[in-house]
Amino acid sequence: MGGAMALTLGALAYPSMLGVNTVSSDQTRIIAQTQWGPLTEGDRDFVVKVRAAGLWEYPLGQIGLQKGSSKGVLEASKHLVDGHSALDASCRKIAPMLNITLPNIASPQQEGFVTQLKAESGKQFDTDFANILRMTHGAIFNTIAKIRSTTKNSLVRALADQANDTVLDHMTVMEKTGLVDFDQTIFNQTTPPKLPSTDTTPPPPPAGQPQVVLTPPPNPTSTPLDLSGLGGGGSTGGAAPNPSPSAG
Repeated sequence: MGGAMALTLGALAYPSMLGVNTVSSDQTRIIAQTQWGPLTEGDRDFVVKVRAAGLWEYPLGQIGLQKGSSKGVLEASKHLVDGHSALDASCRKIAPMLNITLPNIASPQQEGFVTQLKAESGKQFDTDFANILRMTHGAIFNTIAKIRSTTKNSLVRALADQANDTVLDHMTVMEKTGLVDFDQTIFNQTTPPKLPSTDTTPPPPPAGQPQVVLTPPPNPTSTPLDLSGLGGGGSTGGAAPNPSPSAG
């Protein structure tokens, strides 16, 4: 991978690239007591992170299906569309139950990845597509594991299970393209620059704006969460006041 690619990734990479800033620096701070267990700052942010991921990776999957010039990239693109449509449905299902406000567009940083790849074609597109998406999925993988092992909220735990399976699948299909430069990608994944919160925070949706829905492909292989065995219902009783995803 050339120097131009390294500079591009270095300018955009950030380990919490699927997330938003928190109201408090303490991710364990409880912001609500719900019938599914306490909801922490980290739990809330995680739900928003998963939603934000789909808002830029799903359209990139659609772009990859149109512009990909290799079998591996075309296959990876199918996985992005399939996996993120199901994850997004799960986020939209549990967010109102936990009184969490979801964004309708990704962060400026995430939109920067989309803008970059829209302008590319051929081998350059395939290479940058595989490396950017391997980097972003690798960056969030450890976050998912931490949430899954520490959350006391059963809805967040179920979402973490689904996200873990999806992200692992997406990392794997990116690697199978044969285009991933592991040295550069892992370097950018683990030693990112510090970016201002305005770059890494998806804006809250305007009041009354319809919620964006990521439509599943015609023959989906991934399915949203089945919450029937988790107890409770759709009530938001006991949840926190509506927390904005842009809270800093």
